[in-house]
Amino acid sequence: MTRLFRNSLFALLILFVLFAFPQMLAFAENIGNQKNSWWEARRDSADLSPSPKIYPDAIVQVFGARTWGWRGNFAVHTWIALKRQNAQTYERYEIIGWRAYNGGQALSYRTGAPDNFWHGNPPELLSDVRGSMAESIIEKIDKLIDTYPHKSDYVLWPGPNSNSFVAHIGRNIPELGLELPPTAIGKDYIVDGDLISTPVSGQGVQLSLFGYGGFAIGPNEGAELHLLGLTLGYDFEDQDLKLPGLGRVSLN
Repeated sequence: MTRLFRNSLFALLILFVLFAFPQMLAFAENIGNQKNSWWEARRDSADLSPSPKIYPDAIVQVFGARTWGWRGNFAVHTWIALKRQNAQTYERYEIIGWRAYNGGQALSYRTGAPDNFWHGNPPELLSDVRGSMAESIIEKIDKLIDTYPHKSDYVLWPGPNSNSFVAHIGRNIPELGLELPPTAIGKDYIVDGDLISTPVSGQGVQLSLFGYGGFAIGPNEGAELHLLGLTLGYDFEDQDLKLPGLGRVSLN
């Protein structure tokens, strides 16, 4: 056995430990969490958004929740919700895969609850901007949605998918301060087709080989290594590990 071959095997073992093992732990942790049928799963509001009746100012929020079924062991689904100043309802935008079947439009728009459970899984608030800053952001979101190039496209892996859509908004609006979790598979697919861009937060630098692999370095993301849609990284500010499947693990 040559030294090169031994070194290659060692490198593969390291990659397995770093990427596959955390994912296997996440799978074991989530087994059995969804016992009911998807149509019986909880979909009501999680009460993370203020009522338009008592909050007149503009607001932009980004949410993420574990996906339904076996995919929930690997990934989250993300969406963006906004309320314009003095509006009486929220507007919610997201990419939904089944809507793209037979040439349909994957981009979904609806009004109502912005923070509902996603097929039984509780949402996590990923970004929350209010007031005059939110008004400015909403104008930019409108333009980005209007020009989004994959309204009728959905590719589960490596993208473009729901997380690619939300990541595209984050990259183009740094003031949103968005950082998607490591489990947001598809976030590293750059929808403009560029190999070099910014991370989702809009600050730093990212190299992405069409979502299959790459890396990102930035003040919000820290340092991330991407492989086959999975993320391994370290957030220097929060001192969190980012692990495939498991998401963030605090070292504090």
